[in-house]
Amino acid sequence: MRRDLPVGGDRSSHQRQPGTLFGRDDDIEMIHSFVERAAVSGGPLVLFGSPGVGKTVLLEAAAAQAEAAGMLVVRGVGAEFEGEISFAGLHQVLHTLMEGISSLTATYRQALGVALGTNEGPPPDQLQVSVATLALLTHMAAERPLLLVVDDLPWLDRVSARVLSFVARRLTGTRVGFLGASRSGQESFFDSAGMPEHEVKPLDEAAAIALVEHRFPNLAPWVRMRLLAESQGNPLALLELPVSLSEQQRIGTSALPEVLPLGTRLQAIFASRIRRLPAATQQLLLLAVLEGVCPTVGPLTGDRWLGRPDLAPAERAGLVRIDDRTGRLVFRHPLTRSAVMELSTSDQRREAHRMLADQSMDRPERRAWHLAHATVEPDEQVAAFLEQVGRDITRRGDVVGGIRILLRAADLSPQGYYRSRRIAEAAYLGADLTGDLRDVPQLLEEARRADGGRAGPLVAAIAAAHHLLLSGEGDIDTAHRLLAGAIEMQPQPYDATNATIIEALYILALVSHGGHRGELWEAVHTRLARVAPRVPSRLALHISTTADPARTAVSAVDQLDAAIATLDQEFDPVRIIRLAFSSMYVDRLPGCRAALRRLLREGRRTQAVTLQIQALSFLSRDLFTAGEWNELQELAEEGRRLAEAHSYRLLSTNFLYRMALVAAARGDDVTSTAVADDMIRWSAPRRIGFHLACAAHVKALAAISRGDFENAYRHASAVSRAGELASHVPTALFLIMDLVEAAVRTGRHAEAAAHVTAVHEAGVAEISGRLALIAHASAALAATDREAGELFEMALAVPAADRWPFDLARVQLAYGERLRRGKSHARARVHLTAALEAFQRLGATPWMERAGNELRATGIAVGRALGTGPASLTPQQLEIAKLAAAGLTNKQIGQRLHLSPRTVGFHLYQVFPKLGVTSRAALRDALANLPAD
Repeated sequence: MRRDLPVGGDRSSHQRQPGTLFGRDDDIEMIHSFVERAAVSGGPLVLFGSPGVGKTVLLEAAAAQAEAAGMLVVRGVGAEFEGEISFAGLHQVLHTLMEGISSLTATYRQALGVALGTNEGPPPDQLQVSVATLALLTHMAAERPLLLVVDDLPWLDRVSARVLSFVARRLTGTRVGFLGASRSGQESFFDSAGMPEHEVKPLDEAAAIALVEHRFPNLAPWVRMRLLAESQGNPLALLELPVSLSEQQRIGTSALPEVLPLGTRLQAIFASRIRRLPAATQQLLLLAVLEGVCPTVGPLTGDRWLGRPDLAPAERAGLVRIDDRTGRLVFRHPLTRSAVMELSTSDQRREAHRMLADQSMDRPERRAWHLAHATVEPDEQVAAFLEQVGRDITRRGDVVGGIRILLRAADLSPQGYYRSRRIAEAAYLGADLTGDLRDVPQLLEEARRADGGRAGPLVAAIAAAHHLLLSGEGDIDTAHRLLAGAIEMQPQPYDATNATIIEALYILALVSHGGHRGELWEAVHTRLARVAPRVPSRLALHISTTADPARTAVSAVDQLDAAIATLDQEFDPVRIIRLAFSSMYVDRLPGCRAALRRLLREGRRTQAVTLQIQALSFLSRDLFTAGEWNELQELAEEGRRLAEAHSYRLLSTNFLYRMALVAAARGDDVTSTAVADDMIRWSAPRRIGFHLACAAHVKALAAISRGDFENAYRHASAVSRAGELASHVPTALFLIMDLVEAAVRTGRHAEAAAHVTAVHEAGVAEISGRLALIAHASAALAATDREAGELFEMALAVPAADRWPFDLARVQLAYGERLRRGKSHARARVHLTAALEAFQRLGATPWMERAGNELRATGIAVGRALGTGPASLTPQQLEIAKLAAAGLTNKQIGQRLHLSPRTVGFHLYQVFPKLGVTSRAALRDALANLPAD
C-alpha cells in the first residue's frame, strides 16, 4: 500500500510537505483496483463527497499510480467562473492530445476542430463532437493506456459536461479510464446516472486524531478534542481550523471562540487569510479566479509587472500552488476562489475583467466573456463584438451559449434598433436552429408589418422562451431574461389591448412559475404595473391563483368560479388551458374536466400534440385528488410518451410527478424514489424550482406512507419551512398536512403549531373545500386531545369531502388513531373502517396496513395486513425488536447499536404493525416462535 501520499482533503494536500494519508486505506485500495482495471479494460468511476473530504487527494493518488504504471494521464478541472464558456472544459482536457487529432478521420477532425475553435465550418452536432472525442481517446490509448482525471464535475460548462458523460459511458472495453469527482448533493450537467460511484466519507475518529496529532503536535488535549468534535471527520476542517487559532489558543492558554467556524463558516477562514496578503497578490488571485487558469507571467497592465513573485505569499499561506507540469495556478480549495470574489469590489472585478480581455486578444470567446463583465454602460463596439462571437458559438453547435452572448450584446446596445435586432436574433436562434417552431421567420415578418417593426422581436422572444422552457434545455433563467428584456423595450405604458404584449406577459408568468422563485415574479409584477388602462381580467386572475395563491387566491376564486361556469361555451383551447392552470392550486379542476376531455378528443383527432399534452397534464392532476388513480396512470403514461417523443422534457416531468405520487401512496418506494431522484437530477442545475418542489412532495408522501416521519419532515419543510407558506411557492399548499403530521410524529409540536397558525392566518381554508378539510385536520393533529375532536369533526363536516377520497381517508385515519389512543374504541372503529375501505379502493397498501393495525388494536378482527409477521422484518428491525422485548429502552438500544433513540423509535413504529402488536410487552410472544439463529 502506498503511504507516501500527501495529507488532507480537497486542495489541502500540502504537496511540498509530503506526509501520511490517514484513514484512506480502503479508498486507496479501491482507487488502485480501478486504475489497474482501467489500464486493461477501461471504464468510468465517479467519486462523491462533501467539500474538503479528500476527493482531490484520491484523484492525485490515482494519477500518480497511473503515471508510475506508464499510463498517459490527462487532467481537467471544472472552474466555477468558466461555467458559461462553451467547450472550456473539453478544450482543457483535449489540448494535450491535439497531435492525435491528425490521425482521426476527416469527419472527426472537422467536428473537433470546429467545436474547439481551431477550424471553421458548419456547426457539428453534439453527438458528432462526443463520438469524435471518444475516437481520439481510444486512438491515443492504442499506444499506451490512458486515464482521464476530471475534478469538480459540477462546474464544467454545459456542453463539455454532456460530451464527457457521453464518452465516460462508452469506455468499458477500451484502455481508457475516466475518474471524476463531484460534491455530494450538487447537481450538474454531467450525468453520472448508472456509472460506478464511490462515496468518499469523512475520517473516522482514530484517523482524525492521527491526522491532527501529526500536523499539529502541540495542540492542548482539550483544544484537540474540541476540534475533533466540531470537524466531524472532515480533513479540510481538521487542517484549516487550527490555522485560524492564535498560538495561545492552540496551546490552551487562551480561550477558544464560542463557535468555531465550520462548513460555510470555513469561508471566513480563507477570507481572513486572503486579507493578510499583499494587494498585488490579492489582485493576481482575482485575475486567476476570473480567468479560470493562471495568467502567464508577464506585464498585465503594460506598466506593471505581476508575475510569480507576487504569488509567493499565497503559496506560503497554503492557499494556492503552481502546477509544475502545466504552469497553472491551482487553488487548494474552491472556497478560496469564492472568498477572493467576495472580498473584491465590483470596480475591482470590472478592472480585472478589462485586464484579462486585453490579454485574450487571440481568444475571442474568452475576450467576449471578460468584456461582457467589464462593461457597464452601453457600448456599441463591445456589443457588436459580442454579437459576432455569439454567432461563432452558435456555428460551433452551442445554441444556448450563443443566445446568452447575444442577450448580453443586446443589454450593451446603445440604440433601440440594434437592441431590438439582437434580441430578435437570439430568439430566432433558440426557436429555429433547434428544429422547433419553424414558422418563426414568417411570424417575425407578420409582426413587423402589423406593428411597425416593434413587435417582431417580441414575438420571436415569446417563441424562443417557449422553446427554452419546454425543450430538453429547460433553461428557466435564460427564457425569463430573454422575455423580460423583450417586454421592457416595448413602448410604455403597455397597451392592454395589444395581444402580443399580453401574450408575452402570460408566458413570462409561466416561466416564473417554473422557477418557483420570488425574484422571477418581481419582473412580472413590475411589468403588469405598466399596463394601461388596466391588466386584463383573465391575466390578473391567472396571476392571483398561480403566483402566490396562499396570499392572493381567496379574493380571486369567485371570479374563477364564474369563468369556469362558462367553459361549456368556450372553444378557444388557449383559454381553456389557462383556466385549468389557474384552477390547479385552488381545487377547481373538476369544473374544467369536461372541457379538458373535449380538448383531448380534439387534439387526438387533429394530431395537435401540444393540445393533447396540456389536456392530459391537467386531467391527471385532477384525477389524483379525485382518487381515480388507475385512469390517472393510463393518461399520464400517454402524456409522457407524447412529451418525450417530441422532446418536451419539462412537460414529460409533470406526468412522471403524477405517477410518482400514486406510487408513493401505494408503497412503491422503488418507483417513487427513482422518479423523484431523476426529477431532481434534471431540474436542479436548471433551477426549475417547481419540479424540485414536486420531487420533495413525492419523497415526503413516500416517507409518510412507510412511516418514516423524520425524512417526511425534512422533505416537506424543504419546500416551505414550518411556520410559513413560502412566498411564491404554490406547491407548499400540497404539503400542509404532510408537514404538520410529520412534525407531530417527530415531536416537533411547536413547529406543527406554527404551521397551523400560518395556514389559518393566510385563510387557506377559504380557498377550497379540500384545503378546508386539510387545514382543519392539520389543526386537529397539532391540537391537544381535548381540542382535537372538535377540529376533526369540523374537517369531516366540509361539504362533499368524499370528492377527495385519499385526503378524506387520511383525515379519518388520523381521527381514528386519536380516538383509539383515547380509549374511544367504538367511535374509532367507525372512522378507521371508512379509512380502510377507501385505502383498499385506492390500492394504497401501506395505508391499508396502518388502518388495519389500528382496527385490530380496537378489538376488531380484520385480515392480516400484507407483508407482516417476523419474516417481514429486516435484520436491523429484528435485532431492535429482540432488544426491546428483552426490556431495553430506546436509549439503551440506540447506545448498543449506535443509533439515535428517535431512529430506534421509528423502527419500532414499523415493527409493531408487522408483528400485529401494539406494545413492547407483546413483542416477546410475537418473537417466541423464531428460529434460534
